Amino acid sequence: METTATREPAQTAPPSAASEPVPLPENMTPDESETTVAARLVLDAERLSLWYGAHQTLHSVDLGIQQHQITAIIGPSGCGKSTLLRCFNRMNDLFPPVRYAGCVRFHGNDVLQSGIDLVSLRRRVGMVFQRANPFPMSIFQNVAYGPRLQGIGSKRKLEEIVENALKRAALWSEVKDRLNRSALGLSGGQQQRLCIARALAVEPEVLLLDEPASALDPTATAKIEELILEIKQSVTIIIVTHNMQQAARVSDRTVFMMLGKLVEEGPTRELFTQPKQRLTEDYITGRFG
Repeated sequence: METTATREPAQTAPPSAASEPVPLPENMTPDESETTVAARLVLDAERLSLWYGAHQTLHSVDLGIQQHQITAIIGPSGCGKSTLLRCFNRMNDLFPPVRYAGCVRFHGNDVLQSGIDLVSLRRRVGMVFQRANPFPMSIFQNVAYGPRLQGIGSKRKLEEIVENALKRAALWSEVKDRLNRSALGLSGGQQQRLCIARALAVEPEVLLLDEPASALDPTATAKIEELILEIKQSVTIIIVTHNMQQAARVSDRTVFMMLGKLVEEGPTRELFTQPKQRLTEDYITGRFG
């Protein structure tokens, strides 16, 4: 749904001639001249700032997200990690009043422009939250919910989608004999993987994970991490985590944030072993945070 989100006047896009939402271009193969780029940018934030009311939470963030890679965002509590994550599919709009400056491009199209089709954006840039939030319905209905909203009514097609999503979420073998039972009866780790399956069922291009394993035990956490590494072949992943060991284990690139500012970003191995900024080194070595 549309919200009261606004952006700085200098960044405001011209109003659309029609009242319908601005469509997002579908994923396209880059021109041959672009294939020399090491990895294609799927999302690109440029001078991105955000305010909740009068309080500024993000300060001029520049960040590119590369296709089919896992990007981890780390930093102390309250540094703006989750706020940045929610900018990529405009979920911050659900907490008005919110105001943006700068831009966030998805396949080159600025998603902060007025009139953007938020339903389409949030289908293509899905999100899984810190705490599992399965719907109070059956396992099957949870996963089939999104495809049904997209107009898929065929029972056979829905069964195929549900099975495929549950397999991708490494949950099928555990629930295939109880698909009609309540999802609320699953364990915490299973519920979180169900939420990932529900997101995958609508075939997103990007998956935003906001501390998906923070409330789970080590065994369930390991399964989530294995799942993340498995699905990155088909989905670009951005994960917010307080667990630096988790970031080191699963991510290709890591972003370190502090007080709403991006301090450092780079390949995970380099950032953890040879950080360029003293503040980054102090954080990853436990001097604060």
